[in-house]
Amino acid sequence: MGVFKAMGYPEDVGRFYRLEDYEGYCFTAHGRYPTNTPGWWGGAHPFALLDYSVVHNGEISSYDTNRRAIEMYGYKCTLLTDTEVIAYIVDYLHRKIGLTFPEIANVIAAPFWQTIEQMPKEKRTVCEYLRNTFANQLITGPFSIIVGFEGGLMALNDRLKLRSMVAAEKDDFVYIASEEAAIRIIEPDLTRVWSPRGGEPVIACLNGGET
Repeated sequence: MGVFKAMGYPEDVGRFYRLEDYEGYCFTAHGRYPTNTPGWWGGAHPFALLDYSVVHNGEISSYDTNRRAIEMYGYKCTLLTDTEVIAYIVDYLHRKIGLTFPEIANVIAAPFWQTIEQMPKEKRTVCEYLRNTFANQLITGPFSIIVGFEGGLMALNDRLKLRSMVAAEKDDFVYIASEEAAIRIIEPDLTRVWSPRGGEPVIACLNGGET
């Protein structure tokens, strides 16, 4: 995995790192305009750890709770931005605990309790367990995130869908962005376009791989 960070216009960053010389099955990118966090290269997206890459649009209101919880397991949040904690949460839940990405989505953007109460018994039991066991990994506030991992990626909105996120398909390509217009710049002739519901993950795996 390659991670490229810089401050400046995205097109200048691309030319500086000669991104046209790289090939891969999955790319995540984010032109982040810092609002309530310092603007510096360490705070630029993506945030990466081992085989995980995270880009994020929005604001995490639960940052302090998430940070304190994840630092209990040896992680240190030092990059002065809320997105960093998402990368650590994903690493902890997936690599260390062994949750699948659908289960991680049910932790990060857990269904509301009234929604869980209306689920079939088997699904309700699982969601209750995840909600209770990993309560401090619940992320609140307006967000849309994309998590790249070995063999695929996951995109996820907050439960109330307070940030826009659009997904699309063309042949064996999957596109995800904040706006449909950004996707159509790359591929104007899309087969399918949809806007996932809040808390509903979009998970794409290479060659039918597992999550």
